[in-house]
Amino acid sequence: MKRPGIVGSGQLAVMLAEAAGPMGLNLALQASSASDPACKLVDEVVIGAATDGAATTQLAERCDAIGFENEWVDLKTIAELEKRGLEFQPSVAVLQQLVDKRSQHLLLERLNLPCPRWCDLAEVVSAGGALPEHMELPAMAKAMTGGYDGQGTERVLNRASLEALLMRVDPRRWILEELVPFEHELAVVVARDAAGQVELMPLVETHQHQQVCEWVLAPAGVSHAVEARVRSIAVSLVTALDYVGVLAIEMFLGPQGLLINELAPRTHNSGHFSIEACSTSQFQQQLTLLSGQPPSAVEWLASGAFMVNLLGFETSDCPYSDRLQQLQRLPGAHLHWYGKEQSRPGRKLGHLTFLLQAKDPGLRRREAMERLQEVREHWPAPGQTP
Repeated sequence: MKRPGIVGSGQLAVMLAEAAGPMGLNLALQASSASDPACKLVDEVVIGAATDGAATTQLAERCDAIGFENEWVDLKTIAELEKRGLEFQPSVAVLQQLVDKRSQHLLLERLNLPCPRWCDLAEVVSAGGALPEHMELPAMAKAMTGGYDGQGTERVLNRASLEALLMRVDPRRWILEELVPFEHELAVVVARDAAGQVELMPLVETHQHQQVCEWVLAPAGVSHAVEARVRSIAVSLVTALDYVGVLAIEMFLGPQGLLINELAPRTHNSGHFSIEACSTSQFQQQLTLLSGQPPSAVEWLASGAFMVNLLGFETSDCPYSDRLQQLQRLPGAHLHWYGKEQSRPGRKLGHLTFLLQAKDPGLRRREAMERLQEVREHWPAPGQTP
């Protein structure tokens, strides 16, 4: 069995490390700091930022296959290591196409997969501020790299806000997307091995608060036709890329049908519910592939699940001990606390998962909103009064 390694040491690495022990896997991490919570859960740690190629080289000396916690890594070093025979999931050739939002759009267009209309922000500057014919305001501006949890994204409502944005950012590093009218935001995590075997996690609905994921409802209350279309898109994408590993796909569902919003070559916030709700979690799935095994079947262990992100609502030191005790007392609550030392509005500090009983989609959603109200009595959303 191959020894797996992960570049990164944040909350995804924490949950990967928690999954590795019961699987009998000796996971190694590349961590930005020895004090990162994930480091306490593994036997071997290489210190270095995700972009530190020397640290990745050290990790490669200890592992047979390496995955990622985020996609902002040293691609040059990874390419050199891959030439020496080390396995990365996904491969550097694939990762290069997913590492920024511009390259993702070019990939989706090349594969003829549905995505929002877009343009380079630099193109707008070159045209003296004029938008291309296929674009109009309002729109969404996105940094090509580094944007997450609401950072690196900005609504451009009118000409004045566009001009203000151009004064603040380097337009060569930003794109402009159409503002998509949608009825649901959906997400799915798909796994594929080198032999082409594919397994999908359940399709979920996500809800954003101030452009950060607030909660996830699984399974999504959509038609079988939509589920089939999502599966077709997911399988087509990983097959065309010869993708090996886990891939998260975020989508909009609205009048234009399904549109792919963003891709993440790793485990994802939208799949956290699977730890309690599924026979195979997304973290077990990534480790299974890294250890050289085919993807495991994914079966429901409940009628559904509801995951609530515990987002920072103030700038302070953690750990919010009293609030966490209150949350743990909620019936059926499964608390995951990431152990971060600092809180700031919108920062993901932990999450709660509830297994749901209702089988009917409408009743299941009502059950989920009742659980959300219980959480909000103890943990406000960013911008709400504590």
